[in-house]
Amino acid sequence: MSRTRGELLAAAVAWIDGDPEPSTCAELIALCDAGDFAELAERLQPLSFGTAGLRGAVGAGPGRMNVAVVLRAAFGIAQYVVDRPGLAERPLVIGFDARPTSRAFAEASAEVLVAAGLRVVAFRKPTATPLCAFFGRELGAAITIVVTASHNPRGDNGYKVYGPDAVQIVAPLDGEIAQNIAEAPPARLVPRKLLSFDRAERELDGLTLLGEADTEAYFSAVSAAIPASSRGRELGIVHSALHGVGSEPLRRVLGDAGFVRVDSVAAQAEPDGSFPTTPFPNPEEPGTMDLGLAEAERRSAALLLVNDPDADRLAVAARLDGALTVLDGNQVGALLADYLLSLEPRAELPLLLSSVVSSPLVERIARARGAWHERTHTGFKWLWSAALELTRHGAGRFCFAYEEALGYSVFPAVRDKDGIAAGRAVAELGAQLASRDATLFDRLYELYAEHGMWISASRNVALDGADASERVAASLNALPARLGEHAVVRSLDYRGGQELRPAWLGAAPLIELELEQGQRLLVRPSGTEPKLKLYGHVRGLLTQRGNFARDMAEARRSAAALLEQLELALAL
Repeated sequence: MSRTRGELLAAAVAWIDGDPEPSTCAELIALCDAGDFAELAERLQPLSFGTAGLRGAVGAGPGRMNVAVVLRAAFGIAQYVVDRPGLAERPLVIGFDARPTSRAFAEASAEVLVAAGLRVVAFRKPTATPLCAFFGRELGAAITIVVTASHNPRGDNGYKVYGPDAVQIVAPLDGEIAQNIAEAPPARLVPRKLLSFDRAERELDGLTLLGEADTEAYFSAVSAAIPASSRGRELGIVHSALHGVGSEPLRRVLGDAGFVRVDSVAAQAEPDGSFPTTPFPNPEEPGTMDLGLAEAERRSAALLLVNDPDADRLAVAARLDGALTVLDGNQVGALLADYLLSLEPRAELPLLLSSVVSSPLVERIARARGAWHERTHTGFKWLWSAALELTRHGAGRFCFAYEEALGYSVFPAVRDKDGIAAGRAVAELGAQLASRDATLFDRLYELYAEHGMWISASRNVALDGADASERVAASLNALPARLGEHAVVRSLDYRGGQELRPAWLGAAPLIELELEQGQRLLVRPSGTEPKLKLYGHVRGLLTQRGNFARDMAEARRSAAALLEQLELALAL
């Protein structure tokens, strides 16, 4: 229900009165003075705290990321921990990325938690999300907070929260914290103990600060999980951190493994939250990897590894018939699944997981090797919730989890995607293959020959108009029984039937279609805007090795054409 101008002004004044930061107060006052009520209405719609924590544009008001919003979020988390027997004795871990506001948001969080009598362990400088997640598990943290907007546009920031099991929060925990936040006092009245990570000693009244020496446990765990070979240490590798925090840890894990030809994309190597060479630092966005590809070609490198700014994702390019070519997330997922299965002890059943919108190929590889495979909803909160539950019930030993959006979990010490450890695994596989004059694409061809050449495509369909959201929702009720010459032979509507599925495949606005030749199509709305996301997986015709690039391109065109037909059939 929309608010009147008078109600908007009253709400703005109330928020300003409770905001302790002069700069954001002034920003909201300026909007009031200008009479920009459309912008005010957006700014005063509170950010939703959920399974992804908080994420949004930086600015003034409850609908933006700012110190006032963070103070109230930290208050809600403190209340959750204090109210649960046994949790208050455990530390809380805080990390942050290199965006301009991240340190201030992390310090504000620590101030609230310490004032609540809780013990906080925080990173002193910007740190990769996987290291924060690692220490959340390693230290048995009650809650782990990472201030990061990951690969979002430069104007955003976020607040990622892990629960007592070191997995991103899911229901009911997210709802309980959200309720505490809703009941929090105005930010100005939230108790806090002022502190600065830069000026504080290592130990200060409930706060412990972690430095570089403290991170050795993570690097030792990576080396133990992904053993270094003696072969291929001269493999040429180029890395881009996309102005994020991945340079130091990625070069460290490769150096620990003995790789001696590792170069960086200099213009993107240092942390810089303004992202001067890429306003949208997502490796999946067209053009984002161009500087890395050019540097890798200049150095005649065999591999290009690209992390997103908080280093939890990994993009990869390798040589295909001599040309540096980007692999998609499903292809990297298949290669990592195959490689990590080769490291598994035969005495234990390996457990592999992938999201429902990812390629069927990893499932086929897992089952062919006698491993347990499980599908979950999109998000590592679901992949790792499933992994823990299945492990508790003796279903196997965690081996690998992935989702097509460049996220890979390659060892159990980090219960989230980890672009650093995944980079080490890809480099080891590349070196192993180079020792027999082969590349990642040569191994991918072998996997396709054995399990079928599954090729994927995706498509975003953005709608506009006042009824856009309603049309998106209605489209899920209008899916066709046929796409051109292809009949739909199976349909699964995830909006119902959740009582017959495990918790990690609960009710969700997602439809899965299977066509008569085995093609798999999925449709789901975006969670943040009036947009439909379409995914297609087809099994293409694989011929001889010399035609590999052509065969993949033809299969990708087929997958894309199916998605075009699906969009037309939806009559949006």
